[in-house]
Amino acid sequence: MNYSTSLSEEKKQQYQERFLQEFPYATPQEQALLTSNIGFKILKKGSYFLTSGTVQTAMGYVCSGLLRRYYVNDKGNEITTGFIQEEEFATDYPAFLRQQPTQHNLHCLEPTVLITLPFPIIQESYSSSKNSERHGRQIAERVLTILSDRVEGFLFLTAEERYLKFLKEHPNLSNRISLTHLSSFLGIERQSLSRIRKRIAQS
Repeated sequence: MNYSTSLSEEKKQQYQERFLQEFPYATPQEQALLTSNIGFKILKKGSYFLTSGTVQTAMGYVCSGLLRRYYVNDKGNEITTGFIQEEEFATDYPAFLRQQPTQHNLHCLEPTVLITLPFPIIQESYSSSKNSERHGRQIAERVLTILSDRVEGFLFLTAEERYLKFLKEHPNLSNRISLTHLSSFLGIERQSLSRIRKRIAQS
């Protein structure tokens, strides 16, 4: 997208309507609670939505753009644990639920627009509505399944299988991320990943 420091009301409405589609069972009252409390966050490429050591006070939902989730290991290396693109939730969900400092960073690889929903509003909606509890469970399942799939990939798939699985599940991401970030996410040395890509291209 063309980067801007502001959003038109038309664009806000468009993003809001798409966000509300994530809550198909919400009543008009529940939708009103959501829409009256959401905010919009516009971030430049290279900036952060969340940094290690901070407490995430609002859930993020990516309207446009791309973020990389990573942590820094004891050797000082950045380990990529995921990519968050349009129509996905930007969060370290376990730390967010506990309102504890995260160990992850959410770094914008592209100019990014997010909808934000404060933690207290989410908790209020859970306590007042069974529908909201259901939505929250579904969001949690989506986020945690992504993390679980990555761990299982390390356990049961070869390096080449992990790469092919990534291409199949995220066909539009390979040209939006660097080979360095992808190799870190897949747990493959950059040179090894280059050889795998070359071998696949020649087959």
